[in-house]
Amino acid sequence: MSDEILVGYDGSADATVALNWALDEAERTGRPVRLAYVFEWVTVAGWIGPGVAPGIWPDETARRQVEELVGTAASDAAAARPGLTVHGEVFDGPPALVLEERSAEAGLLVLGSRGHGGFGGLLVGSTAVSVTAHAHCPVVVVRDAAAAGRAGRVVVGVDGSPTSLLALGFAVERAAQRDVPLHVVRAWEPAAGGGPAPDGAVAAERAALEEPLAGWRETFPEVEVTVDVVTGRPARALVEASRDAQLVVVGTRGRGGLRGMLLGSVGQQLIQHAHCPVAVVREHRQSRSEK
Repeated sequence: MSDEILVGYDGSADATVALNWALDEAERTGRPVRLAYVFEWVTVAGWIGPGVAPGIWPDETARRQVEELVGTAASDAAAARPGLTVHGEVFDGPPALVLEERSAEAGLLVLGSRGHGGFGGLLVGSTAVSVTAHAHCPVVVVRDAAAAGRAGRVVVGVDGSPTSLLALGFAVERAAQRDVPLHVVRAWEPAAGGGPAPDGAVAAERAALEEPLAGWRETFPEVEVTVDVVTGRPARALVEASRDAQLVVVGTRGRGGLRGMLLGSVGQQLIQHAHCPVAVVREHRQSRSEK
C-alpha cells in the first residue's frame, strides 16, 4: 500500500470533477496523484472511446489516443498545481475489477458518479457502487462540481461498529486539514410502532459516542465537534445533514439489525442522493498478490 491518490479518469465531465477534488486533497496532504483510465475490450457491442467508432475493435491508434488523453490530463494537472506529483496510466479490463485491484496499492480512490456511459464509461453508477463495496482502501465518490468545491462542515455517521470508527477517524482528519467543524450523526431505527426515543435512550446513545470522540478531541483540539443523536432512517438523516456539508463519511457496514446504521444500503443511498461528495471508509485489505 502507498499513500497515492488514485483517480478513475475517462475524460468525461464527472471524471474531471473527481480529478479536481483529488488534486485539492493532494495539495492538503502532499500525496501523489495517479489517473487511471480503464477500458474494456468487447466482442459484441464494441468499444466506445476516444477516436474509435462503436463496433470497431480498438487498435494501436486508439490506444495511443487514450494514452495521449490521459497524459495530457496529468501534465495539465501538474502544471496547474505546482509541487504536486501527477501521473497517468491506461489499463485494460472490466473497469470495476481493475479499479478494485489497483485500490490495493492506493491510499485513497476517487471516482466521479458517472462517466461516458456504455462499455467505455469508467464511472457509471453500477461501477461506483461496486468499487465502493469492494475496494481495498477508502473511496470518495464526487457527484457534481458545485458540491465538490463548496465550503462546509464534514459529516460522519457513527454507530460504534469497527468500520464506523474508522470513518470517524477519517472524518476528523479531513475536518482538521480543512479547518472546518465536524458533525457526528448517530441514528437508529426504532422498533415497529415505536414513538420517539425516551430521553434516557438518547442520552445513552450520546454517551456511547464520548469514548471514541475523546481521543480524537485530544488529538485535534482545534476541531469543533457537534453531535446529533436521532431516531429514523440513517440514510435519510445523513442525506439531510449533507445539505450544508463539503464531505459526508460512512463506513462500509455497521452493526446490522434495527440498530444498524451503516449498512451497505446506506452507503449506496448516499452515493445516489447526498448533496456533497461521499467517502466510504474501510480497513485497508491486502490484495491476493500480497497474501
